[in-house]
Amino acid sequence: MPHAPQPRFGIMTAPMQVEYEDVLRVWQEADAIPEIEHAWLFDHLMPIGGDPAGPAYDGWTLLSALAAQTRRLRLGVMVTSNRFRPPALLAKIATTVDIVSGGRLDFGIGVGSRPDHPPARREYEAHGLPFHATADAVASLAEACAVIRRLWTETEPFDFHGTHHHLTGAFGSPKPVQRPHPPILIGGRSAATLRVAAAHADLWNIPGGDIEDVIARSALLDRYCTEIGRDPASIVRSIHLPVSYDRPGDTRDAIAEAVGAGFGHIVLGLPSPYPAGVARWVADELVRHD
Repeated sequence: MPHAPQPRFGIMTAPMQVEYEDVLRVWQEADAIPEIEHAWLFDHLMPIGGDPAGPAYDGWTLLSALAAQTRRLRLGVMVTSNRFRPPALLAKIATTVDIVSGGRLDFGIGVGSRPDHPPARREYEAHGLPFHATADAVASLAEACAVIRRLWTETEPFDFHGTHHHLTGAFGSPKPVQRPHPPILIGGRSAATLRVAAAHADLWNIPGGDIEDVIARSALLDRYCTEIGRDPASIVRSIHLPVSYDRPGDTRDAIAEAVGAGFGHIVLGLPSPYPAGVARWVADELVRHD
């Protein structure tokens, strides 16, 4: 068993069925608590839980607002749907957030919603967005990662003619604050997505739940890294764990399992409504609890 990493804890506030002021309150409270190092939103255009007609905010727009009103937290969208925005536009959006935040962006991206999840699937038709087959979507993600990195780092215009993305005279200005670019977090569990993560990710995230499956997926990522000559340890392992306010012991047990399995980047999903002082509660009950 590898030596368990010193975990870095963060929070996730899904921007649906909540008000902007609620999310801002939690993030500003977390920003003042050193034990909480990162904070995340998600990328859905309609609710995927609760009232289907309830509010859901655009993740990147909200992230920019929160970046301007926090000072310390690393922040990101876990994870951006590559199906929503062309990669050059997404690179520009992410650069803007990195600048607004003073270089605190972790860039999360993934294939997009599962086709077998109707509440997520409906947002594509409702917004006039195509929903391509999974194989095409994974190949598109790989090309998008390559395009975005080039826009962040290359100093001369370039053309890109892939299977899914075509750019002529592509150029990114300004560049992100972080050099060579913001860390890239790829989220997903399929074998095809793990191959993309092996090639492009600085961090890889998977939802928690079945710890044995999580361990198996991490081992598969190790294998894919080895196949392309990359050190598997160069990819930080990240896991999203749901928080129970009523049963914090269950959440602490899940954290211990994940850390023991080599996951050093822990994202604690906070259900809404958010109790008063929830960020302090996270630090006291879940992070520092002995």
